[in-house]
Order: sequence, then structure tokens, then C-alpha cells
Amino acid sequence: MSSTAGTMAPGGGHRALTRADWQAIENDPDFRALVAAKRAFIIPATIFFIVYYFALPVLVGYFPEFVDRPVIGKINIAYLFALSQFFMAWTVMWLYVRKAREFDTAAEKIVAKVRGGAK
Repeated sequence: MSSTAGTMAPGGGHRALTRADWQAIENDPDFRALVAAKRAFIIPATIFFIVYYFALPVLVGYFPEFVDRPVIGKINIAYLFALSQFFMAWTVMWLYVRKAREFDTAAEKIVAKVRGGAK
């Protein structure tokens, strides 16, 4: 939420969230669980992506004989590894989209709680 976000006021209008509202959200166990769940997915996924992405230039630089081995005709390991990076990126994206649905559901419940809705 941005700092200008608000909740429904008793007349149907929006009221700005106060510092106390933001502190209540931050201290809410559901919010803390959401942040922990996001970190538990995002940090390992990012590390995996970076390591996988930079593995190709490292392999080409330090082990050129290995990645130059032909696999199918003139297609070598380096070409296959480079192609696999597209599939890896799409897979990480697909996994994140699936997890993001769970994150969004949890966030909606937290917002409803802050707005005075059900817990």
C-alpha cells in the first residue's frame, strides 16, 4: 500500500491510514507471516536465477572444452545451456505467479482486517 492508501470511513469515503494503522499492520502476525513467506520464495529463487544465469559465461570462460562438446550435429553444450536459460526463466516466472496468488489472497485478508472486516 502506498502512504496515501486509505480505508473505508463510516460515511462510505476513504480515510487516510495513520501511523498507528501502519504500525498495527506491521505488527500483525498475518502480515509478518506474509512477508516471511515472500522472502522464503523470492530470495532462493533470485539466488538460483543469478547462479544459473552466470553459470554459462563462467563455464565458457573457464571450461571452454567442456561447453564446446557437440551434442547434436554442430549444436554444443553451450548452445543448449543458453537455450535452457529461457525455459528456466519461464519456469521461475510460472512458479512465482502461482505463489503470488497465495500472497495476494493473504494480503487481501490483511487489508480486510485493517478495514474492519473479518479476520
